[in-house]
Amino acid sequence: MLHAEQWKKSKMKRYGRRGVRRRNITTVLLPRDLIIKVLLRLPVKSLVRFKSVCKSWFSLISDPHFAISHFELAAACTERLLLLESSVPEVRSIDFNAPLHDDSASATLNLNFLPPESFGGELMGSCRGFVLSCGLSLCLWNPSTGIHKQVCPSPIASMDAMFFPFLYGFGYDPSTDDYLVVQASYDVDLEPATRVEFFSVRANAWKEIEGIHLCYMNCGDEARTGSLLNGAIHWLACRYDVSTTVIVAFDLTERSFSEILLPEDLACQFDFCNLGVLGGFLCVHVVGYEECPAEIWVMKEYKIQSSWSKSVAVVVDEIPGYFSLICSTKSGDIVGTDGSQGLVKYNSEGELLEHRSYYDVRGGLQMIVYNESLLSLSYDSDQAEED
Repeated sequence: MLHAEQWKKSKMKRYGRRGVRRRNITTVLLPRDLIIKVLLRLPVKSLVRFKSVCKSWFSLISDPHFAISHFELAAACTERLLLLESSVPEVRSIDFNAPLHDDSASATLNLNFLPPESFGGELMGSCRGFVLSCGLSLCLWNPSTGIHKQVCPSPIASMDAMFFPFLYGFGYDPSTDDYLVVQASYDVDLEPATRVEFFSVRANAWKEIEGIHLCYMNCGDEARTGSLLNGAIHWLACRYDVSTTVIVAFDLTERSFSEILLPEDLACQFDFCNLGVLGGFLCVHVVGYEECPAEIWVMKEYKIQSSWSKSVAVVVDEIPGYFSLICSTKSGDIVGTDGSQGLVKYNSEGELLEHRSYYDVRGGLQMIVYNESLLSLSYDSDQAEED
């Protein structure tokens, strides 16, 4: 009888009460170096969730050195499109490399971490995962992590309302490990009186660049947003002393300006031209509307005027509104806005592939490309992270 009871207990231990054989569970501890190599190749969205796995993973993924290594791995650096409609208000993050009608490639972001005065304005630039937006105030924020910082008002704007900002830009200076918000303003009553200043995130202060006398102004009513490439911010601007349009480049390390000439064969009004980056090259694109195709010019060799070439002409007869370029996919397709409600995608030959509307609005959408990243502003004591 005793042997029968012992046999029964042994059987229950091996098989459980339901008679199902239990497997021996063995915990395998992977080397820390191997765990780091695996995590470095995961997307940001997954890493943010994996912070809650255990304390050691939270500490590892929150480490600034891990964030830098993750960002520098090209395979882990994912570009997405930020789409803002302030009247909703709502912000979407879209994987533009996926089909536009793939709902799983679009996610609505929670922006509860942003102060109300920072939301609902214009998207002014992006760099290393951070986005610069301008509402009632300037704000830097990381859509992937919720880390954010409000930019204090410019002293020039505060003391003299006659200065009108006409160029905005946002970039990173690797020599000082500092993010810079650049702003150029001119006196509305005295055109040659131009001021250039930048906000240093590391110093948490604005600084004016003295001794610079720019001969540029904006022909439109709104400030131009710069395009970041090769460590410099680029804008289209009118040079009023010779009545021509040029590309103005601001070197973030040297804190200096230079000019880049437009294509000789480009004939377009200033208000219908935009500057951008396409496949790692500086590009100028002419907005297409009605029977006028959109033209895209690409500069194959940086700062070499003779290297400009017309890459594609996009016919816009099949979409409402107009076509304005935003970015290109990894496969070479071209993504842009239809001018009002949504996005369109063309192949490299200018043939329409997809068109999708996102909002039933007339005010248009704000769009900007950003990189997903875990990067933070580690030297900023005011930074915050979304819970």
